[in-house]
Amino acid sequence: MSESSGQGNVTLNVEDIMTREIITVDENSTVKAAAEIMDKNEISCLIALRKGRAIGIITERDLLKRIIVEDRNPEKTKVAKVMSSPLEVVNFGTDLEKALRLMFRKKIKKLAVVNEENLLGLISLTDIARCQPTLITLLKSFAAAQDTPKSMKQILNHYIV
Repeated sequence: MSESSGQGNVTLNVEDIMTREIITVDENSTVKAAAEIMDKNEISCLIALRKGRAIGIITERDLLKRIIVEDRNPEKTKVAKVMSSPLEVVNFGTDLEKALRLMFRKKIKKLAVVNEENLLGLISLTDIARCQPTLITLLKSFAAAQDTPKSMKQILNHYIV
């Protein structure tokens, strides 16, 4: 969490909550191989690479819609044929609200986090939901440390136990 200069505002950025351990798959791998990697690592997506560069994402939803529903052979179908591409990204340092707005606008649940062209992490709606307890703790600490107005105390007492 970073603090805006001079104003005391706390801003949550994507790097504050992103997943840093990114597991990738080559675009020429079979979908079956990709699914096995996802299963082994207990994850719901992989970043697809072309010559070491992130170009797309393959998700459980892609497997469902483009393999199962379309009755494709996962042992013969390449990741490149079913992945979502181009890869939607946000820059390291992007405000969480901006990233969330992009997710809703694009109707996606995951965004790659980059610094220039380097893949640094992945942020998902699950990551955002997981940070909720941290935000509640932050609100409680602000309320305890300051002379909180009665109207704010009522809200905090009602919504934050």
